[in-house]
Amino acid sequence: MKYIVVLGDGMADEAVAALGGMTPLERANTPAMDDLASKGELGMVQNVPDGMAPGSDVANLSVMGYDPVTNYSGRSPLEALSVGVAMEPEDVIFRCNLVTLTEDGPYAEKTILDHSSGEIATADADVLMDTIREHLNSDAVQFYTGTSYRHIMVWKHGRVSALKPPHDHLTQVIGPHLPREAFLRDMMEKSFTLLNDHPLNRERAAQGKHKGNSLWFWGAGTKPSLEAFEAKTGLKGAMISAVDLLKGIAVAAGMRVYQVEGATGSIDTNWEGKAQAAVDALLKDGCDFAYIHLEAPDEMAHLGLPEEKVRSIEYLDSRIVAPLCRAMEAAGEDYRMLILPDHPNLLRLRTHTADPVPYVLYDSTRQRRSLARYTEAEARASGNFVPMGHMLMERFLQP
Repeated sequence: MKYIVVLGDGMADEAVAALGGMTPLERANTPAMDDLASKGELGMVQNVPDGMAPGSDVANLSVMGYDPVTNYSGRSPLEALSVGVAMEPEDVIFRCNLVTLTEDGPYAEKTILDHSSGEIATADADVLMDTIREHLNSDAVQFYTGTSYRHIMVWKHGRVSALKPPHDHLTQVIGPHLPREAFLRDMMEKSFTLLNDHPLNRERAAQGKHKGNSLWFWGAGTKPSLEAFEAKTGLKGAMISAVDLLKGIAVAAGMRVYQVEGATGSIDTNWEGKAQAAVDALLKDGCDFAYIHLEAPDEMAHLGLPEEKVRSIEYLDSRIVAPLCRAMEAAGEDYRMLILPDHPNLLRLRTHTADPVPYVLYDSTRQRRSLARYTEAEARASGNFVPMGHMLMERFLQP
């Protein structure tokens, strides 16, 4: 038996007026996922435990079978593992986004225009991060380039602070959301001075692109420790994702991480390359389990783009799920597939919530027949509910 998880980040939503009163999942044309729903099990799962923030870190740990209550030590350390950052137990690791702020007025009176600097390419981001390293690196602080707008800072012997993610405060004045820690605020202000008039940002502005003109710190945490996935499940696992968070979770869990050329973490990602990487992992490289993470629905929701969120779900269906099913069937392999989001991302709010999400669990050896579609409403109507997300993985893998 081969096991496949297809994770549509932020895919769940509520009814949207711009989509005719339907959710993006309802509006999307998803024949492959609907076929699996009609032959498998639909239900709802609570991936975010009570009292924990509804981030992709917490929720994906749940989906992978790790209880976040006992295994979560912060988001940024997981991302840091992905880019090979050395960590000591007393270090504090931060995610630092390259964000776009308005340019007029004092720093605290500026507004967040874009949490991703126009989904800046990693090559451009690295140029800006080189300037940050040149001026802000010290014995106490080190900066590392990640992917696109997502980067890492290590504060030696630092302090964990309660920090707010920028995508939760788009279009808002930043003053009330800045770190209380003066050291962090000062570096953010310095980063604006260094970056706003950087030649690369002037070039981006001339091309009509958003500048990456400030750092934004959040997601603080300390060095993680996860039980190895193979020791936990008896399965050799593979991770296919564009984002450092998921790759870092995989590194912590001892899974094989596949690097897919052209994987961006947005709607222009190399969908076919990700599907092929999963096929190679399962049919050529001796892996038993593949986790394919697609970030695009989440990014489209953060940007408030309903039609694009629908399109990203349709791409997930036609360019990931359908070819994976065809490949498994052509190879004569028995397989199970679990399809779900980690958390909702509501277009109305442009951010995550902690609500339950719909799942479909398909087993090629145990098919049934119904008229179900893979939607939030039909998953709720099934009556199946998993109250602790990490328990769904146990059900998925049970003999």
